[in-house]
Amino acid sequence: MKNAVFIVVFMLLARPVMPVLEYILNYDYIVKELCVNKAKPQMHCNGKCHLMKELAKAAEKEKPASDKKVATQQAEVLFLTSTTNYTFKALPVIFTQKNSVGYHNLYTSLISVAVFRPPVNV
Repeated sequence: MKNAVFIVVFMLLARPVMPVLEYILNYDYIVKELCVNKAKPQMHCNGKCHLMKELAKAAEKEKPASDKKVATQQAEVLFLTSTTNYTFKALPVIFTQKNSVGYHNLYTSLISVAVFRPPVNV
C-alpha cells in the first residue's frame, strides 16, 4: 500500500520532468525523425526544438483552469418559484374620542421628607 502511494506521488511530482526523460531516452529517434531543424545541421539543434514543444505542452496542461480564458458563459437556474398576486383591501378607520381623565399621581417615593428639603424660592 505504501509503495502504491509512493508511486502515485512520484508520478505527480515527476510529471513536468517527463518530457525531459523522454528526450533523454529517445534521443536518437528524436534527432533523426522528429527534429524540425534536421535539414539545418549547422544549428546544432539535436532535437531541442521538439523538447521545447513538449515542455510547452506539459506547462499548458499544468496551468490551472482559472488561468485559461473561457470563451463561453453559462447560466444555471438553481430554483424557480412562482409569484402570487396579493391584493390589499383598505379597512375603514374609525376615529373615536377618548375622555381625558387628567393627571394621576401613580408613583410613590421612599425618600423621607425630614432628610431632604428643597431650597425655598425667594
